[in-house]
Amino acid sequence: MDNNISVCLTFDFDAESAQVRQLEEPGRVSKGMFAVRVGIPRILSLLDKYEIKATFFVCGWVAEKYPELTKKLVTGGHEIAAHGYLHEYFDTLSFDEERSVIEKSTQILEEFTQKIYGFRAPYFKLSENTLQLLSRRGYIYDSSLMADDHPYVLNLPESSSKLIEFPVEWFLDDWVIFETHQHSPNNAFDIWKSQFDAFLDMTDIPKGHRIMNYTFHPACIGHAYRIRVLDHLISHMKTRNTKFVRMMDAAKELFSE
Repeated sequence: MDNNISVCLTFDFDAESAQVRQLEEPGRVSKGMFAVRVGIPRILSLLDKYEIKATFFVCGWVAEKYPELTKKLVTGGHEIAAHGYLHEYFDTLSFDEERSVIEKSTQILEEFTQKIYGFRAPYFKLSENTLQLLSRRGYIYDSSLMADDHPYVLNLPESSSKLIEFPVEWFLDDWVIFETHQHSPNNAFDIWKSQFDAFLDMTDIPKGHRIMNYTFHPACIGHAYRIRVLDHLISHMKTRNTKFVRMMDAAKELFSE
């Protein structure tokens, strides 16, 4: 069996948006700013080292505040996708509020790139309206749900529309591993490597859907010992002839099936 797989390395570029929205004190705000000062530059350097193009889910507010860094992502060949405006809890918004946030953030991001194809909900929290609103706005994929371990089609109710879902998982999220539970670097590497190695051997995944999705945050993975873990993980994946893909490119192929 051809057990080669593709991997989407994705980064939620929040910067200090959530802290600003919640009116937190300067210490907490500065933690988000680490993404800008240190996290993004280290990530881009690592991706350049391995000639990988990745997907960055960017808040509209972040793109407005850090336009040059957002432009750098695009000119580097990386995808930017939507992540709300100010890192909102989408499950708490009214229909009109949610529609407004999606429209506003999309318009901002489309000033940097021709089209925005994908969305990831902050905190992975969707409302019952989110997917329909995304589809109406022309999005072709979401990456917020956990119903599978490979991409699958979301057939939206009350319409003939569909979205491709690139599922997430807490144990493939650096924030949960390092910030919530304070795993050691060896433990984090073992978890992420073990899932990758096991995924290679799965025989129940349809051809074309053998795609893994990792979620990282520049304010988290950018710390020295953590970026080293990601370096080691990529190096291991490279030994298995892994293809690294931007999520929008994988979504376009799956959407046309």
